[in-house]
Amino acid sequence: MDGIQLMIDEHKTIKRMLEVIRSYCLRIINGKEVEGEDVFKMIDFVRNYADKHHHGKEEDLLFKFMTEELGSTAEKLVRNGMLVEHDLGRLYMRELEEATEKMIGGDEEAKVDVIGHAMSYYHLLQRHIDKEDGMVYKYGEDNLSKETLERVNRETEILEKEASAKGIQQKYENLVKELEEKYL
Repeated sequence: MDGIQLMIDEHKTIKRMLEVIRSYCLRIINGKEVEGEDVFKMIDFVRNYADKHHHGKEEDLLFKFMTEELGSTAEKLVRNGMLVEHDLGRLYMRELEEATEKMIGGDEEAKVDVIGHAMSYYHLLQRHIDKEDGMVYKYGEDNLSKETLERVNRETEILEKEASAKGIQQKYENLVKELEEKYL
């Protein structure tokens, strides 16, 4: 298993959900009917697929090995770039959750906050994924030792098998399809 290629492929699934999020926000702007509960499904996807499942591999494997093996350049790239953006995404999800609860409770003004937090996450992740796919992963592939890359692959495969046994990948692929059918 090519661990880095798997992470690139997971980005494609995450980008599909980003388009759902954007379309959901556009429906709010256009005064169309939306289901507030669907935002909680989007948040679930972000927290458990994009963050826990995907970012977990980045943070616990690839980025960890990059900072250990590649020194200060990788340290700055990972700690001051990628990890800061992961944390900012988590903040947007907490704020989106709070705004959605208010919106569901009847607070019309909360729709503005739902759109604001959701679109902030959308734009953050679009840029973040482009940086990872186009620069960070390539830097790791080009500079990590062959042994370290093989370790990333082995450990990624173990994590994927564990997640598969729990049905994680299938659950979130199904959720993306469900929301795409509804909002795209």
